Amino acid sequence: MKRLILLPLLGLAGPVAAIEGPIGTLQIGDYVCERPGDATGPAGIHAPEEDFSVLTSSSYAVGEARGAYLRTGDRVVMTSGPKQGQKFHRVSQTFLRRVGDDGADTDLRCVRRNRNNG
Repeated sequence: MKRLILLPLLGLAGPVAAIEGPIGTLQIGDYVCERPGDATGPAGIHAPEEDFSVLTSSSYAVGEARGAYLRTGDRVVMTSGPKQGQKFHRVSQTFLRRVGDDGADTDLRCVRRNRNNG
């Protein structure tokens, strides 16, 4: 009898998103974001309003505001905080590309700052 009760209740939860790989975290540090430049100027144009810092485990900050993210495989979703709902494609350990509403990578890229690159 318990199975008959549980099955209808599971339908109330709504659709379940597919997990696209193992759960992980991003490297801790500051991520500096930019849009591509052109041949007449710098290779990248800094977009400071998009910058963020990964703090510990799966938390990030934009200024004083904090939030959480979920990384599954090469996908990152900001699940709370100032960037809630934003999605990124993890191209490498320190390089992210913003994903648009259509699911395709956009031109915004965010790179973890090292001591020797910023």
